[in-house]
Amino acid sequence: MTSPRADRLQTLVWAGAGLALVALLWALGPILTPFVIASVFAYICDPAVNWMVARRVPRALAVLLVIIGLGLLLVALALILLPMVYREGVMLVRRLPDLVEMFNAQVSPILQAHLGLDLQLDAAQFRQLIADSWTSAQDIVPIVLGHLKTGGLALLGLAANVFLIPLVMFYLLQEWPRILAELERIVPRPWLDRTLQIINDIDRVMSEFLRGQLSVMLLLAVFYSAGLWLAGLNFALPVGVLTGLLVFIPYVGFGGGLILAIVAALLQGGGWPPLAGVAIVYGLGQVVESFLLTPYLVGERIGLHPLAVIFALMAFGQLFGFVGVLVALPVSAALLVGLREVRNAWFASPVYLGERAAAIARTPDEQ
Repeated sequence: MTSPRADRLQTLVWAGAGLALVALLWALGPILTPFVIASVFAYICDPAVNWMVARRVPRALAVLLVIIGLGLLLVALALILLPMVYREGVMLVRRLPDLVEMFNAQVSPILQAHLGLDLQLDAAQFRQLIADSWTSAQDIVPIVLGHLKTGGLALLGLAANVFLIPLVMFYLLQEWPRILAELERIVPRPWLDRTLQIINDIDRVMSEFLRGQLSVMLLLAVFYSAGLWLAGLNFALPVGVLTGLLVFIPYVGFGGGLILAIVAALLQGGGWPPLAGVAIVYGLGQVVESFLLTPYLVGERIGLHPLAVIFALMAFGQLFGFVGVLVALPVSAALLVGLREVRNAWFASPVYLGERAAAIARTPDEQ
């Protein structure tokens, strides 16, 4: 049992260590991207490695199998999403004039009758704009190819990062028990129990949020893909998968997926039934996410409010770029535990309790 003074000193030390870590991220931000990506993936995959090790699989082999499985999953997602984005973009450009005419014929009269808005779009102007843009895009191709020839170093750096991520993941997952043991060994003995408690709290919060949110993402990807397929959407699988992945960012996932689904429904035609199906699927999806999946798999006891998540993503992205977006949620979870410790130290301080003021106010006889 440590004294309150020692507890406050330890809180200040860890707060200083947190500030030093933020400063280090700021200074090394340009080179940290592959290491941060590898660390996030390693943290998420560590339970799978431990599960395999518990079943007598050598740790090195377990790490290798997990990394290969993750790589295959990411390649499969890329093969699903990238062709969809390309085909839908080309189809949108081709059908944009038809969509404008449909808007003028079906939506504009409704706006005129109910809101008094006379909104008519010029389909011929859109066709001319598309033709001009297509010509400009063809002219840009040689320029882009020329830049690719001179940008060999950038491509080489990208390839090095892609190779570095699984390498860093392998060593982190392989050496993680040894790293934890070494960190525990260098902590001052009087601070050990309190430090382990703080680390366990941080790990609990990060586990509940990151791994719980990952489960929500996977289940919603399956739900939206199946629901949009039953609604008759041509791009049901890629739109559903992308919606599930985007729900990691509150509101953005639902809104972005809904816009993609509406665009896909408009592009394939068929009138109102596909749009009604999209509305039903996303309405049910929001109910399932808010009242079933998130409370049971993530839990409300974490304390990360959705607005706090959005602010953390924007703030860390502004300060540290892409690396900041990657570390925003884990660091926010750790800061949440640190703020709880600071709050508890404040509530136990003589300044908050008024003990110092009461001692000063006492008369010499009373003292």
